[in-house]
Amino acid sequence: MFENMFNPLMEEETEFIPLLTAQDEENINSEKLPDILPILPLRNTVLFPGVVIPITVGRDKSIALIKDAYKNKSIIGVTAQVDEKIEDPLPSDIYQHGTSARILKLLRMPDGNTTVILQGRKKIRIKNVIQTEPYFQAEVEGINDQPINLNDPEVIAIISSIKEVADKIIKQSPNIPSEASFAIHNIESPAFLVSFISSHMSIPAQDKQKLLEAPDLKTRALQLLALLNKELNLIELKNQIQNKTKSDIDRQQREYFLSQQLKTIQEELGGSPFEQEIREFEERAKSKKWNESTKQFFEKNLNKLKRMNPNSPEYGISAAHLDLMLDLPWNEYTEDKFDIPNAKKVLDEDHFGLEKVKERILEYLAVIKLKKDLKAPILCLYGPPGVGKTSLGKSIARALGRKYVRMSLGGLHDESEIRGHRKTYIGAMPGRIIQNIRKAGSSNPVFVLDEIDKIGRDFQGDPASALLEVLDPEQNNTFYDNYLETEYDLSRVLFIATCNDLNTIHPALLDRFEIINVTGYSTEEKMEITKKFLIPKVSEETGIKKQQLKIADSVLEEIIENYTSESGVRNLEKRLSKIARHIALKQSLNEEIPKITKDYLPKIFGPTHIKEKYEGNDIPGVVTGLAWTPNGGEILYIETVSSPAKETNLTLTGNLGNVMKESANIALEYIKSHHQQLNIDYKAIENKHFHMHVPEGAVPKDGPSAGIAMIVSLISCIKQKKVRKNIAMTGEITLRGKVLPVGGIKEKILAAKRAGIKEIILCKANEQDVKDIPQEYLKGLKFTYVQTIEEVVKYAF
Repeated sequence: MFENMFNPLMEEETEFIPLLTAQDEENINSEKLPDILPILPLRNTVLFPGVVIPITVGRDKSIALIKDAYKNKSIIGVTAQVDEKIEDPLPSDIYQHGTSARILKLLRMPDGNTTVILQGRKKIRIKNVIQTEPYFQAEVEGINDQPINLNDPEVIAIISSIKEVADKIIKQSPNIPSEASFAIHNIESPAFLVSFISSHMSIPAQDKQKLLEAPDLKTRALQLLALLNKELNLIELKNQIQNKTKSDIDRQQREYFLSQQLKTIQEELGGSPFEQEIREFEERAKSKKWNESTKQFFEKNLNKLKRMNPNSPEYGISAAHLDLMLDLPWNEYTEDKFDIPNAKKVLDEDHFGLEKVKERILEYLAVIKLKKDLKAPILCLYGPPGVGKTSLGKSIARALGRKYVRMSLGGLHDESEIRGHRKTYIGAMPGRIIQNIRKAGSSNPVFVLDEIDKIGRDFQGDPASALLEVLDPEQNNTFYDNYLETEYDLSRVLFIATCNDLNTIHPALLDRFEIINVTGYSTEEKMEITKKFLIPKVSEETGIKKQQLKIADSVLEEIIENYTSESGVRNLEKRLSKIARHIALKQSLNEEIPKITKDYLPKIFGPTHIKEKYEGNDIPGVVTGLAWTPNGGEILYIETVSSPAKETNLTLTGNLGNVMKESANIALEYIKSHHQQLNIDYKAIENKHFHMHVPEGAVPKDGPSAGIAMIVSLISCIKQKKVRKNIAMTGEITLRGKVLPVGGIKEKILAAKRAGIKEIILCKANEQDVKDIPQEYLKGLKFTYVQTIEEVVKYAF
């Protein structure tokens, strides 16, 4: 900062004292300036009043000016250049504000340059440049600072702060002599103190010029204090960095010496653990069944590891990578069991029903028995929750004699979870596909990808797209994991995905699947599952004997129909667990263990809250429809009322989606345009406001399958005619009056049976879907098949 404060020239010439006394300052302020002064432009330097500085002059104009002024002992004007790079400045290239100066000494240096020592006298302003040759001469006027009160506490505080900050800078800067601090504290004049420090600060000339041009001492002092604080912060930061660097170097040297000592001790004890680890890698590699390219890749990385410093972070990363390569079961497969009857027996033991799924697995076994290297199919089990999709994967693994791994994809939103992270990143790890293969210890496990329809997606990538390579039999024999950095064969892995909703799965991913629809269970099937699987499972989990959990068929049917509402058996299992815990509590309290009857069930479960019961069509305008949801089938009610209005219109409520709203509008338009065929007086439609509502308004509803139920509801409301009892319907309608087929027929039929429906109206094209359903599902139901809306109206009323 104050490097030029004590210049060698001044030390030699002891008659030049750079400090200004109060008397000197008074003399300078009272000094009268000539109207015209020669002007000396300075590069990168600003001269302040009272301050003594040496400058080297080299330009011909400047030398001529200095010689004339020194000879005549005249005062000169000194001002700074706006741009220091200009060799021959014009009047417009110099600042208008400068300082008058007196030449104290002129020295000829050994290198031929001329050095002159100047003392600033008084601030000046250039009014007009009147001569440019042989040097500048200008009309000038003296400028005095605006007067301020030097006894003002704020001024005193600012000057005191300047001294303190300057003192700190001097102490923390090794290049500044300690005498600088002594000089600063011996300056009595606040104006000269500010000029003195401003002149010797290592700041750009533009900042110094701003200080010179400040209108009064207080403003200049505040500007200077801000610059000093900035300088102090910079010096402190620089010192911190230097100290930290020195400390890091000291720590590294200490660690190096300690590691060398440790190495020597380990050699004395029989070798270092790092060398032992590398020997273990080499031994394990001998038993690996990898191909030539993988073997070369491993050896290359192992040789690289040998050359690394064991204390470097890269060593740990490379060692972990090689450890993964050695843990993976390269070309290691479990032997499949080709006993087809036994595989069928295992599947039947674990799961009741699900004949299509079991048949597909047995087909795969039969074909692989004939052709050993068959690529595994990519199966997708699709159905409502609780029907046994996930547990089916474990049964398939047991039937095939393979290892079983399960990977839950629900909420997964990072592509790196599938493909792995590049091992250069901190905390990098392989993708979950490779991790699970490592865990299985076999390259042909049954791999369940659970809840594949619930994969997320965000800025970190799309995991569903990353799965495309994994689940393509033509590509997954060369699956590339970013962490592994080499290809791995997944073609022998039997991937089984599970989902509740196909609509949310990536279309390209869906195309790779062999979809197997795992539908819900009928009441009869649930009763069989309860006896064969659920009661033994609950008994084992709760410690209750099977005899104590013996439940009559009629009671079990009551629980299924009135205390659960699902396609699967998950809630049924919870109800059975509740009964077991109730019995366990009674047993622990030494109370009599009750017999589980229909009348006793409310004491355990409370009153039934199942809404899925047929409530009757006792009011015109109320129709029962059938709907499909990811949780299975369910019934829904369409309610319509009418009121007088200026024109015919329709209001829809019940949280309906766009497709469902369109179905309602189609229904009304069809009635208006075909009222004669439907035997409806147009006056019953004209100037009427129809309000159609689907109860349970908090639940979103959508889809075209409620079309025929909506048109029947409108006709029932218009004619004020009730729909037949115990009847439900599902089907899409068109403006031409056609009835189109819909999906989810089995789930809808199960929902109708649970609700006590006796007759279902369906599209004729859905007849084949009904024939594919086992007869036990259809027991007690009558099906009426239709092709037109007129037929629907004929059977509905």
